[in-house]
Amino acid sequence: MARITVLGGNGYAGAAIVAEAVSRGHEVTSVSRSAPGNPVAGADYVEGSVLDAAVLDRAIDGADVVISALSPRDDMAGKVEGVLADLVERLTGQPIRLGFVGGASSLLVEEGGPRLWDVTEEHMPDEVKPEVQTGLAALAALQDSPESLDWFYVSPPQDFGSWLGTPSKGTYTRGGDILLKDAEGASTISADDLALAILDEVDTPAARRSRFTAIA
Repeated sequence: MARITVLGGNGYAGAAIVAEAVSRGHEVTSVSRSAPGNPVAGADYVEGSVLDAAVLDRAIDGADVVISALSPRDDMAGKVEGVLADLVERLTGQPIRLGFVGGASSLLVEEGGPRLWDVTEEHMPDEVKPEVQTGLAALAALQDSPESLDWFYVSPPQDFGSWLGTPSKGTYTRGGDILLKDAEGASTISADDLALAILDEVDTPAARRSRFTAIA
């Protein structure tokens, strides 16, 4: 059993990670600014902002794994980078693993590149670009972090979000730095299936200081 803290545990990805972690018998703490609409029995819910040092102190204390599933939108736009920098500073050299749920845009569209960001930036709505850039910056920050920080970065596939209504399959296909697509050319996964991949990584680490992706 691991002690897992999920930052942004009320969000689309975060709530699924909390539920999957509890189902596997882990000790789970979810940190969000509001109470969950559908709390998971067995999870410990902490209400507060991760921008508050005291809240972050409580979240990290005693954890084996800290997973950031924060959404860089609305009033958190431009602030997730600072939270990650704080986490890197706090966890470097500590026996605590850091996971970060980012975006798909840093994935390569084929072996050797270019990145998905490089081929979609021109056509992307301006209001979406800051969120994408947060994901790109987060991966770069982790890659540049001290070697004594144990981290993993998760890139969902190209189409990922609660508004898509993606059905859960109870399975997934895992990849590394290249964007995955199924036989029909779809690149998607539900939050529940992505949580399976994330908790499998927690239970059996394979992406030490690296990124992985998954589709279903």
